[in-house]
Amino acid sequence: MRTIEWSKNNTVVMVDQTLLPGEYRVIECTHLSQLCEAISMLRVRGAPALGAAGAFGIALAAVRSSARTMDSLIRELEVAAVTIIKTRPTAINLSWGVARVMGAVKEAYDVEGMRNIAILEAQQIADEDVERNKQLGAHGAKLLHDGDTVMTHCNAGKMACVDWGTALGVIRSAVEAGKDIKVISCETRPLNQGSRITCWEMMEENIPVTLITDSMAGMCMRKGMIDSVIVGADRITQDAVFNKIGTYSHAVLAKEHKIPFYVAAPISTFDFDRYEDEIVIEERDHDEIRYFHGIQNAPLGVNVFNPAFDATPMEYVTALITEKGTYEPPFLIGELKP
Repeated sequence: MRTIEWSKNNTVVMVDQTLLPGEYRVIECTHLSQLCEAISMLRVRGAPALGAAGAFGIALAAVRSSARTMDSLIRELEVAAVTIIKTRPTAINLSWGVARVMGAVKEAYDVEGMRNIAILEAQQIADEDVERNKQLGAHGAKLLHDGDTVMTHCNAGKMACVDWGTALGVIRSAVEAGKDIKVISCETRPLNQGSRITCWEMMEENIPVTLITDSMAGMCMRKGMIDSVIVGADRITQDAVFNKIGTYSHAVLAKEHKIPFYVAAPISTFDFDRYEDEIVIEERDHDEIRYFHGIQNAPLGVNVFNPAFDATPMEYVTALITEKGTYEPPFLIGELKP
């Protein structure tokens, strides 16, 4: 199945990514509160997947609403929109998916039409995500050479999208084109999306993958073990790429070692009108660092700084890979507007 989708029961079903790789379990969200919990707890994660989650959230709120007038339903959905967006403020796809469905339902002529349009628009967003990622992957695959070893950080595969993936989608497309590609996956502390999810995805498809700790990247680059770096993105502003914490360090190391550093993301991830200093970076629960899989990993009273993302200035980016093609600096972000 897809990472997240709308069910025939008018519910949202998704793979619970917190259980991977030990268990593959599909969970069902029947109410908006359950979906918001799933987003906050990273049961569903990754920028494109969050776009679909936001869209499905509005559809779920519309279906579960008992509103009898269009005005009252709009008011309920506006509250639902704010609630959804607050769960992960840095990832722009979440608010993008919410806004797109909200805009669509306002074109309806009656309450039932609003509900139907919300579902159809959300499903359309999910379908488009798969197609966009296939197009993105095809463009990015041209940048990889037969025999390359590609390092990636966090998880930007099919589990971060509705299907196929962005950074890992490029790798999948290159392999599909007949190229021999190997992957080095950083574990991605503190929640280990790289070790838990990226490695699982690659092994499921028999793509050779080697796991390293985040702090090993520099050594691997210096030893010539890495030909390029490809990461995804949660938001791209005029001057920076926001991605999982640790991305900036890898970008600096890649530039020092003259290794291409690519960012793979759909146009929906671009925040065309804002700059780095305008973006709030989500800080997560400090116990994510104090504990490791439920085992105490640090003194309970220690101060903790736990940002979910960092910002990589554009000067460190070799190329942006999108469904429209690949773009090299100087980046004129406004030209990518749909």
